[in-house]
Amino acid sequence: MLKIDMHAHILPRTWPDMQEKFGVSEFPVAKHARDAEHGEVCNIYRNGEFFRRVLPNCWDIEQRIAEYAGHDIGVQVISTVPVMFSYWAASKPASYFASYLNDHVAELQQAYPKQVIALGTLPMQHSEAAVKELTRLANDLKISGIQIGSNINDKNLDDPEFEPIFAAAQDLGIAIMVHPWEMMGREKMGKYWLPWLVGMPAEMSRAICSLIFGGVMEKFPDLRFCFAHGGGSFPWTIGRIAHGFDMRPDLVAVDNPIHPAEYLSRFWVDSVTHDARALQWLLEIMGEDKVMLGTDYPFPLGEQAPGKILTGLGLEKPAAAKIFAYNALDWLGLDPANFESA
Repeated sequence: MLKIDMHAHILPRTWPDMQEKFGVSEFPVAKHARDAEHGEVCNIYRNGEFFRRVLPNCWDIEQRIAEYAGHDIGVQVISTVPVMFSYWAASKPASYFASYLNDHVAELQQAYPKQVIALGTLPMQHSEAAVKELTRLANDLKISGIQIGSNINDKNLDDPEFEPIFAAAQDLGIAIMVHPWEMMGREKMGKYWLPWLVGMPAEMSRAICSLIFGGVMEKFPDLRFCFAHGGGSFPWTIGRIAHGFDMRPDLVAVDNPIHPAEYLSRFWVDSVTHDARALQWLLEIMGEDKVMLGTDYPFPLGEQAPGKILTGLGLEKPAAAKIFAYNALDWLGLDPANFESA
């Protein structure tokens, strides 16, 4: 069976020194070191503080392909690590950095067309520059999707500032994966890894509700949105969200009169739930056409045995084929024939 992991992060082994090139020190910095267990490792620093250590499978494509093969997965949809978004930066350095990252994933897609599908990144805080890069992604780099943050400098995704980007994505047929980042309330819950355990699910619901209630999905009905991490808390709180809409439309339905439950068939989610019962509910609430295999590889919050929980559900073969591969190709607008021999 064809299997595609549609949520996999990757970095270049190295990237430009933005302090040297633009005089800007806030961009992530990579410092490589040796580790007795893993050999080469990369320590990422952000604003002068240690952010994360990544291992070679975060940049070594051959190692990644081999690791995926060990789980019977043939195709990986690669996107940058959200720390690289750099939505705070001025237009020129932000555009340069995004283009560098996009060239990297495009090169991997070109070199490994049966194993790699690339998602691009944009300087979302500068709509004109973002549209320009989006056009380059589609026309020059042949990239079919992008990854964006759940908020952009704490602005929700229904902010009018982002409408030109969404309009261009719709016109170009570009799919959009929304990934949680800069979790709300993080400054008040730094202990216990709570931004990742509590903030991330909330961020996804924030993004989905903003796009629904803000009418973005009505203004751009052909946009193909996917929400990472199983849609966060949204699928599990849709009853409350719908009830709030019904009881207080004066507060909720101020920009869009359409009931939120009607949107459950209009976007995709990945399968990163870490629990068979939760995944079963996700399939029930979203439908088998809108859930895709995703792992958050190669990070600790990702599935450590990609596809194991899905396989354990004992899905009928037609449903399994869609969830493991064909829903992702549908979301991305790609021809299955290009990957069925992978």
